[in-house]
Amino acid sequence: MATLSAPAADYSRLPKPDPAVFTAPLKRPEHVGEDWLEPAQHVYSADEDATWDALYARQMDLLPGRAASAFLAGTEKLALGRGGVPEFARLSAELGALTGWSVVPVPMLIPDHVFFWHLANRRFPAGNFIRSRENFDYIEEPDVFHDVFGHVPMLTDPVYADYVQEYGRAGWKAMRYNRLKALGALYWYTVEFGLVLEDGGVRAFGAGILSGPAEAVFAVEARSPNRIMLHVDRVMRTDYVIDDLQPSYFVIESFAELYHLTVERDFDAIYRSLNPGFTYANTAVIDVDNVMQRGTLEYHLRGGRGSGAVPV
Repeated sequence: MATLSAPAADYSRLPKPDPAVFTAPLKRPEHVGEDWLEPAQHVYSADEDATWDALYARQMDLLPGRAASAFLAGTEKLALGRGGVPEFARLSAELGALTGWSVVPVPMLIPDHVFFWHLANRRFPAGNFIRSRENFDYIEEPDVFHDVFGHVPMLTDPVYADYVQEYGRAGWKAMRYNRLKALGALYWYTVEFGLVLEDGGVRAFGAGILSGPAEAVFAVEARSPNRIMLHVDRVMRTDYVIDDLQPSYFVIESFAELYHLTVERDFDAIYRSLNPGFTYANTAVIDVDNVMQRGTLEYHLRGGRGSGAVPV
């Protein structure tokens, strides 16, 4: 069966991308090796632990009725609200007993091929720092709150956990075809900003939604964004915005369906048909779309975050 990932790859070894493959030019800090792992988790101060607690309390007030049930169950299984930034060794032991995943500290955004390698081996890289109070509402580079609170509870769901591992393995194939940008769009619209049908409505499972107060409400309830059922080929051709609320969200019926639509697809055929750049704007609704809501795009037409537009 053709799959999302390369079937014969050796995932025990860190892959070396071809020099022709475009990757973000990230400078590796001197204190980390090629795996980009920190020697130890940061020891958080009382003030930093208080920041975690305040962020956690705020999101947990907002998310019931808006977050996927798998996420809410995961926060309980891992007891993320027991006080302060979770200790990674304890978190990894508990998560490992559930789905075989662990959480590892990294200093910053890490290169694509290193990120894929960790995911392929069921290790989730988490930022080894927490935002300041000045950046309480929004931080562009993912910190420990985004990574652990936003991503890790979902990894307690066995099917979703398998999907994320297969996504990591898919990086090998994407690098061979030089289509990391397309594979990144799939991650963006599922793992970071995905919605799932539940209880007659949509619920968020993407970490970018779950870890932010404005997006948690906007993605699920606002009239501005498009909400479109996931179509893999279309999503991989779709641009995305990294510094504002999303103009479009893509919706799955279940995590089993997400696995089926991606891991069991022939991605060689997709990559051969893709252009190097994106085909569709992030605001577009096209003829193949199964549209749940065609948004007004009012928030983005008024200028988005930079203009102070209200996210309605």
